[in-house]
Amino acid sequence: MKSGGETTVRKNGANAFSLPAANLPLSKRLDFSVGNSFFRNPWVQAPATTDARDGLGPLFNTNGCQNCHIKDGRGHPPQQGDSNAVSMLVRLSIPAQTAEQKQAIIKNGVIPDPIYGGQLQDFSLSGAKPEGQIHLTYQDVPVTMGDGEVITLRKPQLTISDLNYGPMHPEVMMSARVAPPMIGLGLLELIPEQTLEQIAKEQQAGEQGISGKLNRVWDVEAQEFAVGRFGWKAGQPSLMQQNAAAFNGDLGLTSELFPVENCSDMQLVCEQLPNGGEPEVSRNVLTFVEFYSRHLAVPARRNVNDPQVVKGEALFAEVGCQSCHVTQIKTAKSTETPALSEQLINPYTDLLLHDLGEGLADHRGEYLANGREWRTAPLWGLGYTEEVNGHTNLLHDGRARNVMEAILWHGGEAQMSRDKVVALAKTDREALVAFLHSL
Repeated sequence: MKSGGETTVRKNGANAFSLPAANLPLSKRLDFSVGNSFFRNPWVQAPATTDARDGLGPLFNTNGCQNCHIKDGRGHPPQQGDSNAVSMLVRLSIPAQTAEQKQAIIKNGVIPDPIYGGQLQDFSLSGAKPEGQIHLTYQDVPVTMGDGEVITLRKPQLTISDLNYGPMHPEVMMSARVAPPMIGLGLLELIPEQTLEQIAKEQQAGEQGISGKLNRVWDVEAQEFAVGRFGWKAGQPSLMQQNAAAFNGDLGLTSELFPVENCSDMQLVCEQLPNGGEPEVSRNVLTFVEFYSRHLAVPARRNVNDPQVVKGEALFAEVGCQSCHVTQIKTAKSTETPALSEQLINPYTDLLLHDLGEGLADHRGEYLANGREWRTAPLWGLGYTEEVNGHTNLLHDGRARNVMEAILWHGGEAQMSRDKVVALAKTDREALVAFLHSL
């Protein structure tokens, strides 16, 4: 089944997420490869002979995009014994209290910590100190299913140690985030705003307690508000801005969109160490990376005719999962990205914000998203996670170790559907999981 329309590829194994759209012309595949090189290869400290890739840091989370989006796939939280948290980061913000902050949050979405900014950088160049170290521990949360089986969830406890630039704000809000998969992003970017608005209206008119809403975020280039599509709370309006923000926040690289180093006024190290030029990421590089991230293909569904999968698909609809994980959408017509134009896709998302309850709440808002709301995660490619990334961790902070744990963490608007899954017989739960693994 072609989840990504004509862009869909048929590829198993570790590289299933790393192929260009199947219908991308050969004449454009060089652009894809160039974008891939900037996404995959490490950036280095300036000055360097490789001046197209220098300017890393001085504070950063990683030196390359692929270190977080492993094989263009899903990141994971640090495991016991890990010396770092690569592929997971921690967002930071504080409540808007002053008149100036209340004005600034309208365009910025959050108010960063005065010293550590909007994101903790746990690596640094020689001559600087990392901001701090990320630690996760877990508390067991047992859930008893309708047939008596007990499934133990794990609730993360996040702490930061070794703060090298002073204390954080006393009211700092922290949210751990793992890197999401890169597949199909250009298709999601082309879903018409009117389609998303219509889905939201239909949800609000229904009787299942579902009330998704669009996030409205600041578009840096257009200098106006736009629909948020990317990030765990839909905090970015476009792949260009998402990529530029990641270069800046994750790698410490400036660009036309984000020309200021990711250091606060209290961190003089940014002024003391050499940079990689102004900007460090050229518009040309941003364009190649945008092209690459737009055209990473969605792999085809598997085992679609297996009786257990067919049964699970029916249960997916019966318990109400498809209300938010919308199965079929058509992309807009596009002359800029013709390979993605007018494709009938199966992303299993509505790109809307939903209240998922207190269990998943990070109590940290982002533009119109409150501390209990998250963007519906696309489910396409879900069944490839283990073979691509070597794990099955899911949700924004990777707390769920498998599909069933992820379902059981759903609350809020999804509580009714979650409770229906709890009540299912074990064979039905297994069928539901088999369907999700077929995506």
